[in-house]
Amino acid sequence: MTRAFVFPGQGSQTVGMGRDLHAAFQTARDVFEEVDEALQQKLSRIIFEGPESELQLTENAQPALMTVSLAAMRVMAKEGGLDLKRHAAYIAGHSLGEYSALAAADALTLADAARLLKRRGRAMQRAVPVGEGAMAALLGLELAAARDVAAAAAEGQVLTAANDNGGAQVVVSGHREAVERAVVQAPGKGAKRAIMLAVSAPFHCSLMQPAAEEMAEALAGVKLGEPLVPLVANVSAAAVRDPAEIRRLLVEQVTGLVRWRECVLYMKSQGVHQLVEVGSGRVLGGLAKRIDRELVGVSIGAPAEIEAFLKTL
Repeated sequence: MTRAFVFPGQGSQTVGMGRDLHAAFQTARDVFEEVDEALQQKLSRIIFEGPESELQLTENAQPALMTVSLAAMRVMAKEGGLDLKRHAAYIAGHSLGEYSALAAADALTLADAARLLKRRGRAMQRAVPVGEGAMAALLGLELAAARDVAAAAAEGQVLTAANDNGGAQVVVSGHREAVERAVVQAPGKGAKRAIMLAVSAPFHCSLMQPAAEEMAEALAGVKLGEPLVPLVANVSAAAVRDPAEIRRLLVEQVTGLVRWRECVLYMKSQGVHQLVEVGSGRVLGGLAKRIDRELVGVSIGAPAEIEAFLKTL
């Protein structure tokens, strides 16, 4: 079966994630320790014990999710002989998950990925004062209809589609007042529901330009290699291996639309049948089936799930 490995984005974090991996495998413990050392912060304590309010901070949630994903990947490589070159056609990640994907495919070191995500989280939080921006999920609308809602609700403010997640789920992002108008107006334009999201900043819109500039500087100072298998990038929904192009796309991604639906359909068009979500949560595995019923979505985070998956290789 042709498969791709995919890595979750912000929102999939939960206090206690990865604890069973940490308890069961020295390989996983090594990953958590390496990240703690790279960040000079006991991130593992926040991941395992919380408080939730501290884990939810963007600068903690982003490296934390990457850490759990990489712990699972390294356990599978060590315990089950997982080899991306042999066992995967593509990698992809949802927003911050692109950094997890690149670290899993040896294009970034674990320490550099952790430091970049810490900086990315801080930069995104700083770009817009707390309370001025917001995001909302419009359920039951495809991208074109969601863009129409955003255009009507903007009224001179910033409001754009930020995530095309698939399964008629589009997230909009921008100034809080504009997002609130969209939530009110969307049901009248065909949305089944419109929900304000519990996020601390309006990600993936032009308000994030200061963060994009900071990430351009941060990425310029980091060694980025060619991934073991092609990355299907959020902003292009196409495969890329060239490090210079990946660097450019990672910067663009801060303000750009996450074209997840198109990324998944691209991988399907290239022969992928199974999407393996590695890390915390089951969001991407669930979306895979909603985007295309022929796709098999598998979510792997716990030791038992790893064991079951390795038997299928």
